[in-house]
Amino acid sequence: MIDRRRFLTSASAGAAILAAGQVLARAPAQPITAGSGNPVLAAFMDKYFESEIDASPETATGFGLDIGARAALKSHLKIPTLEREEEDRARTRNARIELGKLDRASMGAQDGIYYDTIEANLDAVIRTYAIPYGQGGWPQVYRVSQGGGAYLTTGDFLDNQHTIKNAADAQAYVSRVNEFADVLAAETDRMLEDFGIGVIPPDFILKKTIGLQAGMLGTKAADSTLVGSIMRRTGEQSIAGDWGSRVEKLVAERVYPALQRQNDALKAALPKVGHDASVARLPKGEEYYSNSLNYITTTRMTADEIHRVGLEQVAELTARSDEMLKKLGLSKGTVGERITAMNADPANVYPNTDAAKVELVAHLNKQMAAMQELLPKAFGRLPKSKVEIKRVPPEIQEGAAQGYYNSPSLDGTRPGIYWINLTDTANWPKYGLPTLTYHEAIPGHHLQIALQQESAAAPKLMNLLGFSSYTEGWGLYAEQLADELGAYDNFPMGQIGFYQSLLFRAVRLVVDTGLHSKGWSREKAIGYLIDNTGRAEGAATSEVERYCSWPGQACAYKVGHNEWLRLREKARSALGVRFDIRSFHDTALAGGGMPLTVLERVVDNWILARRSGAG
Repeated sequence: MIDRRRFLTSASAGAAILAAGQVLARAPAQPITAGSGNPVLAAFMDKYFESEIDASPETATGFGLDIGARAALKSHLKIPTLEREEEDRARTRNARIELGKLDRASMGAQDGIYYDTIEANLDAVIRTYAIPYGQGGWPQVYRVSQGGGAYLTTGDFLDNQHTIKNAADAQAYVSRVNEFADVLAAETDRMLEDFGIGVIPPDFILKKTIGLQAGMLGTKAADSTLVGSIMRRTGEQSIAGDWGSRVEKLVAERVYPALQRQNDALKAALPKVGHDASVARLPKGEEYYSNSLNYITTTRMTADEIHRVGLEQVAELTARSDEMLKKLGLSKGTVGERITAMNADPANVYPNTDAAKVELVAHLNKQMAAMQELLPKAFGRLPKSKVEIKRVPPEIQEGAAQGYYNSPSLDGTRPGIYWINLTDTANWPKYGLPTLTYHEAIPGHHLQIALQQESAAAPKLMNLLGFSSYTEGWGLYAEQLADELGAYDNFPMGQIGFYQSLLFRAVRLVVDTGLHSKGWSREKAIGYLIDNTGRAEGAATSEVERYCSWPGQACAYKVGHNEWLRLREKARSALGVRFDIRSFHDTALAGGGMPLTVLERVVDNWILARRSGAG
């Protein structure tokens, strides 16, 4: 799963499963060009980019742009008041109006791609404004939940994104901790507004959220991540000052009281809520879910269509998994039961100890290094930015995703980070860990996003614009590419892990639409996921509860994967011996994030160029 703070995230996809294991061509890669030749469009993109960075101190910091003229942003956080949200919406609508004034018909092929990408993003976001709740495009329906909210993200952001190199940086950190209390207060106010119109999480989400916050509140201020981070880093840089005591005072007197107020509001709501997980129970809930699917997939696929595709692919991938398990001598029981038995074998799971978790991360680094050696077979361009593997901080791991990725800074001084949730090592059998690494790091998210950010030819906006099904679809496609590159040639159980990953993403299509469109209960969804994937109950429960608070997002992966495969096979069929896998990848990744409907035009243009000998 990709970083939830990713800039202007949207999505796209199609639907058709194709077989894995195809032979990779070895022809030399072709040069990539991605610059804009239209000065009016270029000026619009630069203006839009600058306005979005200026409006979000967190985005400026996340991409290393809180310097120079933007240095003041490093001392601030975005306070989520109604007024700020209305400003954001007005800026988005104005950008759409300005874009519409440009002459699309006069643009060349590359500029047309840029225009269509921005247009699709703005229209999808604006469409969500018809619903009087939610996150203004991004489909986290509840402002505060077990998987979302400032209480979860701010400490992680300050520890891993906010750099501290001198006293001014440390002072900016202190200022942000002070504003963290204002963020929590404004978020609580907006949350209570949502509660007033009936937009309240179900009981199981409230209980888990209350518990997570209670754990934070039960930690002494001096022992909090906020205090520990500044003490550690000012110490490493030998920056004199009473930084720890200043932050401790703010945590005790400002942050904790604001968090306690939020926790009390959640507790007060608990007796009033039910157990129904579906967003359909909310005001305009069906429209909300339809918008979420459109935003995530940038298709007009309905919930019924996605559910049907999911069922078909679950059946196909289950049959394939059955064949592979039988080859290993595992033939008794359903696929899910056999996977459950494999997971129960101590030989397949790291012990749930701190020492074993350190060993696990070290093993992931070895897998990543081995994959790095294989990449030139499939790519002509590789990223300069490095990627690190870290454990999700224990204080937020109960509500965090099982794995996710933070992108590097634009200047390359901060690497990308692939986070793995090690709440329970039983959630990560050894044979499934390589696939996770290939998805989150290379050739998955890190390779795709770092290349996008490092493209000097592309406009700055295109370095950062993200679409979920393009990105998550690529991540899942990267898992398949690793198999095709031979990553599992000497590790057949690892290939089972890869197919289980595909099956898991197909199951997600069924479960997400089941929950929000078919009337499924939380318990039915958990049971279906366990029965069909063999996932541990804890991991299955965490996944399903995430879908309950994030309707539609789980559909990005498999819908996007289907389209990446369809487009590759379309190009292979059209070009025959002229098909070059390295040039295909370099071309498809050169323009950065885009709706997959737009990606199809990129691929079509490449096919025409290859046929004419120009691409």
